[in-house]
Amino acid sequence: MTETASTTKATVAGKIGPGSEPRRFAFGKNWQRFLSFLDDERIAEAEKSLCAMLAVENLHGKSFIDIGSGSGLFSLAAIRLGASRVYSFDYDQQSVACTRELRQRYFPDARNWVVEQGSVLDQSYLAQLGLFDVVYSWGVLHHTGNMWQALENVSAMVRPGGRLFIAIYNDEGRRSKAWRAVKQRYSASLAWRVPIIAGFGPYILMKGFIKDVFLLRKNPMRRFREYKKSRGMSYFVDILDWLGGYPFEVAKAESICDFFHRRGFELITLKTPIQPKGNNEFVFAKIEKASPE
Repeated sequence: MTETASTTKATVAGKIGPGSEPRRFAFGKNWQRFLSFLDDERIAEAEKSLCAMLAVENLHGKSFIDIGSGSGLFSLAAIRLGASRVYSFDYDQQSVACTRELRQRYFPDARNWVVEQGSVLDQSYLAQLGLFDVVYSWGVLHHTGNMWQALENVSAMVRPGGRLFIAIYNDEGRRSKAWRAVKQRYSASLAWRVPIIAGFGPYILMKGFIKDVFLLRKNPMRRFREYKKSRGMSYFVDILDWLGGYPFEVAKAESICDFFHRRGFELITLKTPIQPKGNNEFVFAKIEKASPE
């Protein structure tokens, strides 16, 4: 690992020095569990969701960077869709290990798929990577401890005419502040983690059950099947990620759109959650400047 990449542990929160970093949720542990039941159907659903949001049939000839690669599922989807170059990095070492495991399972000899540890807040590290046709970071940047700087950094990685695909938690005001307190305690110690899972886990499941049965009049099991089809992910793994995901920041969709509009991007796709809680998904295109005549 390069010296620049090795500094990411100190710089991830925008601060330098021992003890300066906020307590972080270990997403990699959940992703390791997720890989134990990853199958071809989940991979296919990940490919479909990626193509649907980007409005493409494949990624032939495109360079793709997966910022906060997690399990590595969408890096795998990108290379299966024909991307000419895939670059995956994550701050969490266990997430890096998960992505490497997927590469070893499906493309052990792929020289065009690089997996590293790195931080999206480390500008000197990012500068070495160059520009990409597709910059992908789903549900990651709001967990860095400095979301707006992370958004600034990823904007600089998109090639003119390229696409930026991000997902950011929707701002719910007081509810978001309350959830932030829950997540902070969950990530602080095991003493908080057990009662939070015991209390909020069943609450989330029962809330979904009641909504399905009494409001939507549908089989509650459809929730899990449809969730799997939406991005190829696991509903139960994502519940743990939701409860423990700290640092935690949020933003209104219009704030994100305005931020990127001022940096030369055009909104291509916006997908908002059915309920306020959840991610707003964005696909932006970086406007190509007209060459002088």
